[in-house]
Amino acid sequence: MSERYPVLRDAEPFYFEGNQIGILVTHGFTGSTQSMRPLGEAYAKAGYTVCGPRLKGHGTHYEDMEQTTYKDWIHSVEEGYQRLKERCDTIFVTGLSMGGTLALYMAEKYPEIRSIILINAAIEVPAMDPVIQLEGVRFLDAIGSDIKRPEVIELAYEKTPVQSIKELLQLMKEVKGSLATITCPTLLFVSEEDHVVPPGNSQYIYDHISSKVKEIHHLKESYHVATLDHDQERIIEKTLDFIKKNI
Repeated sequence: MSERYPVLRDAEPFYFEGNQIGILVTHGFTGSTQSMRPLGEAYAKAGYTVCGPRLKGHGTHYEDMEQTTYKDWIHSVEEGYQRLKERCDTIFVTGLSMGGTLALYMAEKYPEIRSIILINAAIEVPAMDPVIQLEGVRFLDAIGSDIKRPEVIELAYEKTPVQSIKELLQLMKEVKGSLATITCPTLLFVSEEDHVVPPGNSQYIYDHISSKVKEIHHLKESYHVATLDHDQERIIEKTLDFIKKNI
């Protein structure tokens, strides 16, 4: 089903032409590219080719999101990946929240991906499980903009479609079951205080992927949307260092 609503300002996909090394940048559930643009711009400034796709149903209206499936979101990321493959020899994938889940999926499906960078990635959110039993309820309260910096607001939906949560649960289950197939170098960032995704997700991922090269960094000054929070520069700096070491 096509989207009925226009794309919101600052939620547009972005692409920056650079060298032969590509970085695919993926935003999270109910969010938009706005949450990842600072990283994308920093990577582009460092000379890399950067693609930040807008996940289908995101960045418009929550009624659009309600009509999409997790396979639509995978397809959006795969389109960005194919665009980078046409231009780049080496590709890294970085993602926030469900964007991290999708980065894990990509590493599971495309072993040629050089490395993944995960920021508060989600593979299990127990608080969402009761949604499976809900009947006759279309929307719940928003989950976006979990940011410690009071002056910063994430461009995210004001309501969360119940059907979309069910889709996310399926995606997380699928990805979690195949973590052991991941062997590429992996960098994980985890906020010690996160009101959306339990911090234990990142440690579980770290423990269950088969990558020989893997690092986990704890963020003490950011909540869930760490890419827009106090640790933004730290994430950018450590990511760029990690990419240089693993090209």
